[in-house]
Amino acid sequence: MHVSIVRKIVDFLGRLCLATVFVIAVPVKIAKFSSVVGSIADRGIPESVAAVLLVCAITCIVLGSIFLVFGRNQKLGAALLLIFLVPTTIIFHLVPFQSKAVFMNVGLIGGLTLALTRPKLIEGDW
Repeated sequence: MHVSIVRKIVDFLGRLCLATVFVIAVPVKIAKFSSVVGSIADRGIPESVAAVLLVCAITCIVLGSIFLVFGRNQKLGAALLLIFLVPTTIIFHLVPFQSKAVFMNVGLIGGLTLALTRPKLIEGDW
């Protein structure tokens, strides 16, 4: 198999694995929408704002994952996922400090940062 084809396949699988972490969170956020809004509101954010933030979060996750995996603009996908992940980590996992969640999210932030800053594949993206 030609090296560029292998590189494209590995690149695609890496982006797919990275996006999977986010995609699996969407059904719960939709199915338990009011409960998730309540947990956001419990962090001191007004419930009406929390509902808007949750809709924005779901939108960032869905569009970000699609762009990261399939889109011509994978950097936009990584940026949308970061827009979701960084505030979520700060709001939900820093106080009280949840080391496992914080460090897992730091790893995801690192992977998304690499996706955001890396050059495009020479022969185009998938």
